Amino acid sequence: MAKKGFWSDFKDFAMKGNVIDMAVGVVIGGAFGKIISSLVNDIIMPLVGTLLGGFDFKSLSVTLPSWASAAEDAEPAVLNYGNFLQECVDFIIIALCIFLVIRAIAKAKNLKKKEEEAAPAEPAAPAPKPDDVVLLEEIRDLLKAKK
Repeated sequence: MAKKGFWSDFKDFAMKGNVIDMAVGVVIGGAFGKIISSLVNDIIMPLVGTLLGGFDFKSLSVTLPSWASAAEDAEPAVLNYGNFLQECVDFIIIALCIFLVIRAIAKAKNLKKKEEEAAPAEPAAPAPKPDDVVLLEEIRDLLKAKK
């Protein structure tokens, strides 16, 4: 059996349908994530901040005391937990949007299945009659015609 080369193996891997589908999903997911992040950062969070009296989550932070730093002349460490909270809100909204999209797709598939099931089936062709029944009907019809 001949050995395949590295590039041949790579080409076989890269051209598989699942890999290409996954790549498209990652690109679309990245774009979708940017849209949702903009929705959260530019629309939802300013509204939440306004409702909370001009509060900005990203500005939340804690400055650690100077005794916690190793060098005395070093800048104090700052924990920006507000940005973490912002990212958590982003995640929840992205997850909610993905859930709603997947749920809508599932409902559309179920609706299509129900429509296919509810569609009247074509009437079945009558089953062929046995030869003796056909012969008896012909005899009956001939007798009726003689009367």
